[in-house]
This record gives sequence, C-alpha cells and structure tokens, in this order.
Amino acid sequence: MVHLVYCDNSGKTGERVLNKILNGTKTMVVRGAAGRKIPHSRVFEGETLYFMEKGTTEISVQATVKAVQNYAKLTDDEIVKILEENQSKLNLTDKQKERWHKKCLCLVEFSDIRTIEPALTFEHQGNMDDWLILEKIEDVVAGTSVPYNYEKSRF
Repeated sequence: MVHLVYCDNSGKTGERVLNKILNGTKTMVVRGAAGRKIPHSRVFEGETLYFMEKGTTEISVQATVKAVQNYAKLTDDEIVKILEENQSKLNLTDKQKERWHKKCLCLVEFSDIRTIEPALTFEHQGNMDDWLILEKIEDVVAGTSVPYNYEKSRF
C-alpha cells in the first residue's frame, strides 16, 4: 500500500511541515485521535509515503517508511513522554504538541526523502481525510484517479 499524507501549511514562523521534511529537520509524522483512527496499525515499514500541503493540488514529495510506533489508551503523562522522546524527529511546535495530545497515537518515521519532479496533480474527492491509504498513488492523480474506496481505511 501507499499513503498520501496531508501536511499542515500554517506554520507561524513560515516554516511549513513540508519544508521541514525537505530540509531534513522532520523525519517523522504523527497522527492521533481519542480512539484508533487511520493510519493507526495500517502503515508498515517499507511502504511509500507521498506528501502534499493542505490547500494545494501538488503531490510533491515522497519517502519510505522506516519505522512505525502505534499506541492506544495512553495517559496524559505517557503522551507527553512519547512526543518528547521523538521530538528530534517530529520537530513539533508547542501548538502541534497540543494538537497531537491524544490517547491513540501513530508515529511514522521515514527516510529516503525525494522530490517528485514534476509534481503529481492531486484530484480531490469529497469527504477525504488527512491520511489516505491507497493501492497506488495514481488512484488519486488527475487523469488516472478512481473513486476513493474507504474499504482500505476501515478497521
């Protein structure tokens, strides 16, 4: 499977998530919720991540999953500890630490970061999450896209 990851582009300091990934200061992404939610337990070492900035239509960066950590039913202290232990890879702002202070966390470390030239054009479909699990990236690329199938995103 491949994964399309939306990156937040509202960095106050002007340093956006995608920029941190490209310059190597961010080598891990986190997703969290009150209960298990995609991509928890659904992303694996060796799979491909594709990144795009929210609000754009360009899929411009890809990387390979290096390691995954899945957690559930965390206490507040455990959440703080896990985020802090991985901060050198996550490179989270204080606001992002608050956002991802969730009882279920999925941390995905990646390597082999490369720019996609030319960028792929994302064909948005309604009701999509900020993390998509796909058979192949062409399924969401303009000209080759297919209706998104949520079957792959169910637990």
